[in-house]
Amino acid sequence: MTTPASPGRVLNDRQPRPGTWNMAVDEWMLEQAVTAGDCLLRWYQWSEPTISLGYFQREAERQSEDPALRRLPHVRRLTGGGAILHHHELTYACAIPAGHPLARVPRLIYDQVHQQVIHTLQKWMVPAEIRGTTDATRRGVFLCFGRADEHDVVLQGYKVLGSAQRRRKGAILQHGSLVLRRSELAPQFPGIFDLGIQEFSETELRNELTGGLARLLGFPEALEIAVLSADEQSRVQELLLQSEAR
Repeated sequence: MTTPASPGRVLNDRQPRPGTWNMAVDEWMLEQAVTAGDCLLRWYQWSEPTISLGYFQREAERQSEDPALRRLPHVRRLTGGGAILHHHELTYACAIPAGHPLARVPRLIYDQVHQQVIHTLQKWMVPAEIRGTTDATRRGVFLCFGRADEHDVVLQGYKVLGSAQRRRKGAILQHGSLVLRRSELAPQFPGIFDLGIQEFSETELRNELTGGLARLLGFPEALEIAVLSADEQSRVQELLLQSEAR
């Protein structure tokens, strides 16, 4: 992969965060890709079970769901698609500027990220694969992991990774959820450790996934592992407050 014009930054966020903060950081990442030409990568987790609604989903859909899901904190994503229950998972986000090679064909980064995750999982003999077909009859299901898109990453027929994008002035934000274990709130969606796979270290998995996606995005071999500066955290807080006021 051609090296991007701006050196890549991997954001080190090992502490699980509230959904509002996670979505605000994602929005900040897209903003940075647009205004500064930054290329950013982040893996993160959620401090409590949270529903994220797709950008175009109606609040009434959430209200019609199971009471256990209705009671959860909820946020709205920048991206489309179905709602996601974020619980026992790893979530990634990457943002690339308009000049990045992968931004020329937006679908390209979607597919290549999924293939890279599959390649990483194969190191532990996890036989994940691309679904390959779409089931249109499941398109309107409320929860994203109940839908079936041809680009999903599946394991033993179960969706374990799905992603979505938001584009702005040629830049792309892409984020997605890799399910590690089923949630007791949605036990119909198993994770990679529920499907007869020998369990390995989540830290090791996260490090391998980070390295693989960094190489895909064209980051330097000597990765810059960074945290948000005080000014960056202040901007994220502004975006968080703006989202709550909408």
